[in-house]
Amino acid sequence: MTTAGTTPLRIGLLGTGPWARNTQAPALAAHPGVEPSGVWGRRAEAADALAAAHGTRAYTGDEGIDALLETSDAVAFALPPDVQAPLAVRAAEAGCHILMDKPVATTVEAARAVADAAERAGVASVVFCTLRFAPETSAWIAEQAAVDGWFTARAQWLGSLYAEGSTSEYADSPWRREKGGLWDVGPHALSVLIPVLGDVEHLTAARGPSDTTHLILRHTSGASSTVTLGLSAPPGAAGVEIEFRGERGTASIPGWDGAETAFRGAVDALAEAVRTGVPHACDARFGLRLTELLVAAETQARTD
Repeated sequence: MTTAGTTPLRIGLLGTGPWARNTQAPALAAHPGVEPSGVWGRRAEAADALAAAHGTRAYTGDEGIDALLETSDAVAFALPPDVQAPLAVRAAEAGCHILMDKPVATTVEAARAVADAAERAGVASVVFCTLRFAPETSAWIAEQAAVDGWFTARAQWLGSLYAEGSTSEYADSPWRREKGGLWDVGPHALSVLIPVLGDVEHLTAARGPSDTTHLILRHTSGASSTVTLGLSAPPGAAGVEIEFRGERGTASIPGWDGAETAFRGAVDALAEAVRTGVPHACDARFGLRLTELLVAAETQARTD
């Protein structure tokens, strides 16, 4: 296992879908601190194509997972959460650091298994919540976390993925269609609110139109926040807004330069955790906490 800060990390990629093609694979191939060690996919032709596009080796099948883990210091995931979780456990047990997509899993048990496996194996873990790693937003979050006196916050993340006329390739994802905006974009919103306002100690959830979910949160700091999440808004209603209000006024999240740049930041965070042995704040244990909150919200919204 590579631990030296000057030695490139050999990182393998598990997954070949749109997210892997558009974000993870190009980010890993262009990162100066990474040596891509291969691409694994459930479909051999997709793995072959993505590996060839980035000058690395393709793997498939169950034996291909073991082969990729053997030649990697770390693995990145671009898979549905409930496919990702058991493979992340397997990777950790093989001694590989893990860079996971959000959510880690859609059950608390599966997410806890990942966090426990990473801790037992002593491997570093990072969960790719985009706003925690994009340079513009990560700096802004740290700035707000250093300020006291926040009174309340509002987060709204509405996409039009399932709006009439949408042609997004991400709309073909079965898990995303089943779980909706709560699970797809909820981790992003929570990953901003929690480091600034503290953990969530009370949660209320209610359904809105289509897959929209509304949350009211009380945080350990004493502040409250409201969250609106969905993937089926009309295009004219779509957008992302996050703001904090407190003693010093209002702070609104800045724009950011896309997912690929943010993913390179996540790779840097993983490499730093490997080098120092200090867990990143957005690690598998934090991913477990996100899953706990999302399960609680989903359960409550279903009975609303």
